[in-house]
Amino acid sequence: MKTVRGFASATVGNVACGFDVLGFAIKEPGDEVILTLSERKHSSCPVTISAISGDGGKLPLDPKKNTSSFVVLKFLEHLRAQKGIAFNGHISLELKKHLPLSSGMGSSAASAAAALAAANELLGQPCTKMELVHFAIEGERVACGSAHADNAAPAILGNFVLIRSYTPLDLIVIPPPDDLYCSLVHPHTELRTSFARSVLPNEIPLKMATQQWGNVGALVAGLLTADYPLIGRSLIDVVAEPKRAPLIPGFFEVKEAALKAGALGCSIAGSGPSIFAFASSPDTAREAGRAMQEAFLTSKAKLPSDMWVSPICREGARIL
Repeated sequence: MKTVRGFASATVGNVACGFDVLGFAIKEPGDEVILTLSERKHSSCPVTISAISGDGGKLPLDPKKNTSSFVVLKFLEHLRAQKGIAFNGHISLELKKHLPLSSGMGSSAASAAAALAAANELLGQPCTKMELVHFAIEGERVACGSAHADNAAPAILGNFVLIRSYTPLDLIVIPPPDDLYCSLVHPHTELRTSFARSVLPNEIPLKMATQQWGNVGALVAGLLTADYPLIGRSLIDVVAEPKRAPLIPGFFEVKEAALKAGALGCSIAGSGPSIFAFASSPDTAREAGRAMQEAFLTSKAKLPSDMWVSPICREGARIL
């Protein structure tokens, strides 16, 4: 028997203006997946889940319905169909959730990415990280019904990732500026991704679209040139944030508090309810994070929250 422990950290999708096409990873927190390989099959399914902790009993134990095990099954199918590698053994999977569910922190993507990193290591690294992204995206379909890559890709690859195209999948990895820090605040409430997507418009006016893609282009330029004021000016979302902000108690007060504390910009993390802010130093990031937490507490909802301050993770999913 052989055991491998994989880890993948929280991610922020959309990054304000980059709905479904831009995301980044932070260093912590993250999910752990422990895979144990045995040569004999234990059941008709080559992957089974032995235990899940940290989820409050909410996640399914069915390997075809759990994101972490489902992506490993897809990985094994790919090895057989595309690389001629037949798998005749059995993989037992243990999932340790450290990310809150329905949080906007890429919880499902982290579980999938950690499982894929461990499975790839367990079987001798037959796939590149870029290949693993394809399976992680399919895990998002199981988790929320939409196969988007803005969490899955940075969970695997780290850094910022721009999705130029989904058909075919074309990803551009953008290394972060050295002094860019993220404050990520998670209020103690849930907002399901499927519901947050349901409030979005199916069509947007041309004027709104041009404003949005202008900000996306400027944000990428700001990241590549380490132009922090430009990064801040570009964190404007005219498509998703106006529709989702009312779903997050205290959002406007929290955003205002972050900006007053010196943050470059602030917006919803993924589909929410978590909120992120960027800063150009760790001290400012901590001040912004504390101000965001205080704003959640003093809002009408009086929500307690958790806060993390982190540079952008460059490594992506890894073996512990």
